[in-house]
Amino acid sequence: MKKLTKRRKRQMKQIAVLTMAGGIVAIAVLSMIFTIGSFVYHRYFSKDDTLNYDNISIREPEITKLLLTPNVNSRPGKKLKKVNGIVIHYTANPGTDAQANRNYFEGRKDEADTSENKVSSHFIIGLDGEIVQCIPLEEIAYASNERNRDTVSIECCHPDETGKFTSETYRALVSLCAWLCDRYELRKDEIIRHYDVTGKLCPLYYVKHEEAWEDLKDSIWNQLRENEYNAETR
Repeated sequence: MKKLTKRRKRQMKQIAVLTMAGGIVAIAVLSMIFTIGSFVYHRYFSKDDTLNYDNISIREPEITKLLLTPNVNSRPGKKLKKVNGIVIHYTANPGTDAQANRNYFEGRKDEADTSENKVSSHFIIGLDGEIVQCIPLEEIAYASNERNRDTVSIECCHPDETGKFTSETYRALVSLCAWLCDRYELRKDEIIRHYDVTGKLCPLYYVKHEEAWEDLKDSIWNQLRENEYNAETR
């Protein structure tokens, strides 16, 4: 009888240990499911465009600085006092690289001082995703008409006449825009196209395909939200 009692006690103890272990595992699994579910919701389904920039720290992408020579046509040296947006462009030069387009801007210094010759951009992103900076962020560029005074401009190279960016250009653009949004604490609707300023079909593919433009902005915002989420859960 005593042996049976001892055995019974051992069984009950084992059951208690297993029950406790099962409970711990269940809590861990539920916590993991909640964490993953919350991440997926915030990244892919949440329509809330607000961000807490205090919790965001986007690393500056690799940028090659090839600043233009100061001149009246492409680098006037005028101060960019406040950044209220980012303007996306395409080069309209199929197959050309970032260096070639940068050199085109540089060549404007040898031209007469006319409105037709005034052209430049803060950044150019090449076909392989290389980022070239032409104008310091403290100065205006001649890219976005009346929005030159308060925006950063980005020209993107493209392989053909459709104007669609390569995957490398696309990824670099997302990274650059996310970093600039973090730097200037911009809203999602402050990422715009040249088209949104003047009605010009630029960047062509992302004017003709509105869903592609929305996807591009979502990609930028998702990178920011992911960084914010990771900071909050650390």
